[in-house]
Amino acid sequence: MLANKAALLPSLSAKGGIPYIPTMNAPLYNTEILRLAATIPHQQRLADAMGTSEKRSPICGSRVTVDINTDAQGRVSDLGLLVRACALGQASSSLLGAAIIGKTAAEIAAARDQLAAWLGGTGPLPAWPGFALFTPALPHSARHASIRLAFEAAAEAADSAAAIQPA
Repeated sequence: MLANKAALLPSLSAKGGIPYIPTMNAPLYNTEILRLAATIPHQQRLADAMGTSEKRSPICGSRVTVDINTDAQGRVSDLGLLVRACALGQASSSLLGAAIIGKTAAEIAAARDQLAAWLGGTGPLPAWPGFALFTPALPHSARHASIRLAFEAAAEAADSAAAIQPA
């Protein structure tokens, strides 16, 4: 144990202010993120997808491909994922896969936009199940692209599927 911990901090009188005291943050790669990364549903590409999109993060090289089929009401009926991403991108893909069946292209686009706003500090926590898990990533803007990938690809794939849906 150090005899004088105060000696490690900058002097208040010498600096004229409050010393820097490091704070503990929740770990970026916590157990729940790692669990989700290891249990991504729908990890089989669809043979005849109505909509497909691949998104890649230029920062880290993470890549997510999403295949979507929709039913007559325009709701996602089948999903296929190919995820080659970091743990955050994998966890986000897992959250997408767990709740996307039955969603419309508009609902998926809204989730994508809400996620981007929340990560960018301009919106509230999105209603999509599980996004609170990414709270420790908020100050790490370089990680945001990986978290958004699956939702960006899914929104684009759903739009493509909606465009070919019979009227």
